[in-house]
Amino acid sequence: MTAIPKIKYKSIEGEKAMRGLKHMLLQEQKYLENIVEKAKEGLATAPDGHLRISKDKNKIRYYHCTEDNSGIYIPKSDKYLPQELAQKTYNLSVVKKAESRLKQIKKIMRDYSDDEIEELFTSLHAGRQALITPVEPTWKQLVDEWNVEKYQGKEFQEGLPLILTERGERVRSKSEKIMADYFFRNKIEYKYECPLYLKGYGTVYPDFTFLSQKTGGEIYWEHDGRMDDPIYARNAVKKIEAYENNNIFPGEKLILTFETESTILNTKTIEKLVNKYLV
Repeated sequence: MTAIPKIKYKSIEGEKAMRGLKHMLLQEQKYLENIVEKAKEGLATAPDGHLRISKDKNKIRYYHCTEDNSGIYIPKSDKYLPQELAQKTYNLSVVKKAESRLKQIKKIMRDYSDDEIEELFTSLHAGRQALITPVEPTWKQLVDEWNVEKYQGKEFQEGLPLILTERGERVRSKSEKIMADYFFRNKIEYKYECPLYLKGYGTVYPDFTFLSQKTGGEIYWEHDGRMDDPIYARNAVKKIEAYENNNIFPGEKLILTFETESTILNTKTIEKLVNKYLV
């Protein structure tokens, strides 16, 4: 019997975003709902009828149409009525188009799931799963593959305090321990100080590296904890610029948090950033 060929998985970076389409649809839905709300606010105070425009000897003339399309001529002294009528027609068009698109989005969302292909595999009996190679790797398979990759973290200098996380790894500060423990408790897989080469700058060691289920690629988290130290702050800014020069931008593939002596990182901030970028 011919063996079933195994599918070789591609590298994680560049994989199809497993939650990308649904996320984009939700964003578009929110955007369109805001558009409809703004347009309807303008319609609430709009005058009756519509605007008719004609051109006579290179002169534009405006007419206020109510019962028929001939309309009543609007004198030049009344500069606001043509604007209000034109705005009304535009707003009506916006509402019509936006509501049409909202219906399409809601129809898709009713029976769509970003993970529906994966669920065809994960919903199977474990014994059947063992006989099958999924066409695309499941999220768990991608994470497992990412986790087994070996790396050499940044060395610790002698004399530094020993700070251990709940996962049993050593970190450099109490804030990093708070962050690492939060990730560990919430089952968010991460790599601590995994080296990353930035062209034009050199190798950096992001405090935390994650695999994003939304993008299929890696996201880096830099925590700058001594921003009231001028030298530290300048170096932090240079590093952020190096990330940007390598197309790793804050709010996309880079999460940034900061501390000073008077401004301390808290778990609420960590939770908000995790919910926005990682889950």
